[in-house]
Amino acid sequence: MPLFWKPYRSDVTQFIDTLKQQRPTLESEQRAGRALLWDRPQDLDAAAEAAASRVPQQAYVYQTKSS
Repeated sequence: MPLFWKPYRSDVTQFIDTLKQQRPTLESEQRAGRALLWDRPQDLDAAAEAAASRVPQQAYVYQTKSS
């Protein structure tokens, strides 16, 4: 380690740190927004039905079957 070494902090990191200091509830607001849009209970029966109804795709999509 050099003698005059200072720990580097990027501009983005400094911005995020100051934003968190100005708005202490920011992380809880982000978690609430995520829960509103993404964290939902999953319907396992519907997911299993969708997986079972998939049709396997051909190796070359545009080729027609000419058996």
